[in-house]
Amino acid sequence: MALGRDAVARERLSTVYMPGHKLTMLPEQAIERFSLAEGEARPSVSLYLDVRIDDFTIEAQHTRVEQVRIAANLRHQDVEGLDSAFLAAEPREDIRFSRELHLLWKLAVALERARGKPSAALERPDYNFRVEGSGETARVSITERRRGTPLDKLVSELMIAVNGTWGRLLDDHGVPAIYRVQAGGKVRMATSAMAHQGLGVSHYIWASSPLRRYVDLVNQWQLLALLGGTAPPFSRNSDLMLAALHDFETTCAAYDEFQGRMENYWCLRWMLQERIEVAGAEVVRENLVKFEGLPLYARVPSLPELAPGTAVEIAVSGIDLVEADFKCTFRARRDTP
Repeated sequence: MALGRDAVARERLSTVYMPGHKLTMLPEQAIERFSLAEGEARPSVSLYLDVRIDDFTIEAQHTRVEQVRIAANLRHQDVEGLDSAFLAAEPREDIRFSRELHLLWKLAVALERARGKPSAALERPDYNFRVEGSGETARVSITERRRGTPLDKLVSELMIAVNGTWGRLLDDHGVPAIYRVQAGGKVRMATSAMAHQGLGVSHYIWASSPLRRYVDLVNQWQLLALLGGTAPPFSRNSDLMLAALHDFETTCAAYDEFQGRMENYWCLRWMLQERIEVAGAEVVRENLVKFEGLPLYARVPSLPELAPGTAVEIAVSGIDLVEADFKCTFRARRDTP
């Protein structure tokens, strides 16, 4: 059976590149052996912090390679609606792990205060895509999740703490690593330790997620060598280290581009599904706008000169799913009452 050009593209994208599906770096067998599954003992590189309970000042830190038995898993989505538990004066006994979460929340607040930087961009939301069905009849839903919740802060502050601590540990012992640095607003990867100004830390590496990113795996190999008293597998300017850095950046750029194209496609599918002809948007800069409730940006040639953040109405037409393109025309300014 022959399908039209649009139908072929829609069928391929809706069955293979579904929003939320993950392409894992490592094979499933490796992930199963090292993933922190409830009730299982797993090898772990663990960071322990000695903390003063009165003001949560960190007095010492210790890194160990060990086997850890995972007593229970606490899923992000299961706790999302319970953020108030972290801020309560006293933990709530009716909430699972409330006492532990409350303690970690206070530690996260202290860590953020010590850095002098906010741990999450409150203005930049995440988006969840859900597709039910397949092919031409698939239904798309897109929901917005605001970042910067107490749970986000708890997780992000602990990750910044572990990655910053391990980056400094490697540098103090002269062991090369791949650092994530920021200066003058530009973020890049480097084999020499430099500050990450955006996070307010002197050292920062990615090492806490070796199942997710190859650069984390490289940095953990270096860390394991240091902890074990053996020679690190990579020297600072070795071809292998520089190649790992370059390949990681190239691959990340390709994945980011693909992710953006995929999200654009499903946003346009949603617009067609909902028969959107006029949509609300916000001016980003010049003639660039971001549509409300969607991770979708577009150039609007007819947009008058308006200040960033101005709410506008945009007429949408000519959606082309194959080219992932559409036409936008300025319709009106929406003044906030």
